[in-house]
Amino acid sequence: MRANQLLRCLPVLLALSLSGARAQEGGSLDPAPLPPLASAGPSTPAKEVFGRKARPARLPPRAIGFYSRGCFAGGQALPLEGQTWQVMRPSRNRYWGHPKLIAFLEQFSAKVPAINGWPGILVGDVAQPRGGPMITGHASHQIGLDADLWLTAMPGRKLSRSDREEIAAINLVRQDRRDVDPSAYTLAHMKLVRAMAQEPEVARIFINPAIKRALCRDAGPDRAWLAKVRPLWGHNYHFHVRLHCPPGECRDQDPVPQGDGCGDDLDRWFTREMLFPGPGAPPPPLLLSQLPAECSKVLAAP
Repeated sequence: MRANQLLRCLPVLLALSLSGARAQEGGSLDPAPLPPLASAGPSTPAKEVFGRKARPARLPPRAIGFYSRGCFAGGQALPLEGQTWQVMRPSRNRYWGHPKLIAFLEQFSAKVPAINGWPGILVGDVAQPRGGPMITGHASHQIGLDADLWLTAMPGRKLSRSDREEIAAINLVRQDRRDVDPSAYTLAHMKLVRAMAQEPEVARIFINPAIKRALCRDAGPDRAWLAKVRPLWGHNYHFHVRLHCPPGECRDQDPVPQGDGCGDDLDRWFTREMLFPGPGAPPPPLLLSQLPAECSKVLAAP
């Protein structure tokens, strides 16, 4: 992305940054359900309808549309804990995904102790039970193939419900936003992101530009994996992993650009305009009419 393109995208990038901040907000031990909608039609914001679906669509698994404009059927819940993962903020009910993603998270987490010595991973937002746009945060996470993984090691104990709703992740980025905080960032973070990027199922990893800068510095001679790691504001507490579409489902992510992404393209993220953007209007919410027609069947399914 060139400098002029980045500047044109500043309002969207600012919205994504705010979404990352919301990801660290505490959950609730007694979440209140959203009030029912009086009616829903093509001009209804899609987030209002999908955000009220508490269970997945009982249809064959299928990712529909694109990561930032779609939904999914046959969703599967990531169990709230396993030997090498624990789900954070479970009150949000965002621990659902395409079965391909759920299996991937379980299998990858089992490798983590050998990768960097952590007992396991803390999993943030995955998707709503039927995907689609969310009431708060996240322009993507709509087709069940995106997940946020905290840049904080899972402790070697089972977290309590209040822990999962209230404790905060570690911020790896320095206050001036230009580099990582050396008291928080370690090579264990680099090893984790590198191992994730080397998984063939992974299409993209999104992470704060300052963390990408540190990864570029610490990668060593094996740098091919860095191409998948893309800078994006709002990812200083967690990184966002995105899987390729299963064959015959959804529209896949474009191939990553050539190179490691550590040169001029990364430096552009550290201009004053990019580091401290002025206020901008958030993009308008997606309407039901703007989603693939197949998402209506997902909404109507039992």
